[in-house]
Amino acid sequence: MTPPSRQALVPFVSVDHMMRLVHHVGIERMMVELADQIEADFRRWPEFDKTPRVASHSDIGVIELMPTSDGQQYGFKYVNGHPSNTRRGLQTVTAFGVLADVATGYPVMISEMTILTALRTAATSAMAAKWLAPRDARVMAMIGNGAQAEFQALAMKAVCGIEEVRLFDIDPAATRKCAANLAGRGLTVVSCTTAEKAILGAQIVTTCTADKQYATILTDNMVGGGVHINAVGGDCPGKTELAPAILHRAGIFVEYPPQTRIEGEIQQLDPDHPVTELWQVIAGQVAGRTDAAQVTLFDSVGFAIEDFSALRHIHQRLQGTPFFQDLDMIADPDDPRDLFGMLCRSQATDVA
Repeated sequence: MTPPSRQALVPFVSVDHMMRLVHHVGIERMMVELADQIEADFRRWPEFDKTPRVASHSDIGVIELMPTSDGQQYGFKYVNGHPSNTRRGLQTVTAFGVLADVATGYPVMISEMTILTALRTAATSAMAAKWLAPRDARVMAMIGNGAQAEFQALAMKAVCGIEEVRLFDIDPAATRKCAANLAGRGLTVVSCTTAEKAILGAQIVTTCTADKQYATILTDNMVGGGVHINAVGGDCPGKTELAPAILHRAGIFVEYPPQTRIEGEIQQLDPDHPVTELWQVIAGQVAGRTDAAQVTLFDSVGFAIEDFSALRHIHQRLQGTPFFQDLDMIADPDDPRDLFGMLCRSQATDVA
């Protein structure tokens, strides 16, 4: 069999490769680098193609495609969200992604994105908090201690300087898991028995729950002035975490309004309720937090540009490392017009 040409090979980053790359770089350093990359791409937001993700919803979950391009490179992510999976020993969220060259249409990298999505989601949260949270924020409450919780806490530590994280989950085993994973990582970790106890003294409150339902994780009387809320868990129609009264008194910041109005906390509000696009704050076009007493809310649902940033960063980080495998993915006949001839010659080679 004739070995594939260089043009036929596409780097593939497996789960094992991704874990080894993250440890090679360092978890917190990777968070900082991803936050910087995402922030840089938010600054050039108008250069990107933007569309709400293509979603296929069912009663038990969702499967989505998230595409975007800056005119030079194209990226997409396949991702699911199935909250009931954990009861069967499966992940709630799994994902993979592709980065491609616009000039040729050829993919330049295929990557797992289950781990990378956790990293980029936490990095995006921390990037938003850097712009919206009180400058002296040192205490974070983490409501929902599932698969994303440790990533969120470490990203807030690395990017925003958080020193204490207060944990609560309706499942005490999840809190024990999260506390054990965060032990020895430079954070004061406090496990709490109620959400009310968890938010005591917290300047940043992150909600990250998975049940696909209208829920009230935070009530209006739980949220005092000056708090920044990072609402991560609301990511599909029919799923929320915050009481509507909180939304009516908060400054609301979003990624891409047409998508967030479908999936985010603001699906509870009128379609014309004012929100601020986060990229405009980062680009210096509008103000973020306006005073110390303001309640700010990052209604985070995740957007394709963040995945594009993460894929692009990983592609750059791979150079000169062994953390990928070349896959024979692209047919490369000697004559581009003779694909059939390439197929026939492969049969002759196999026979020989």
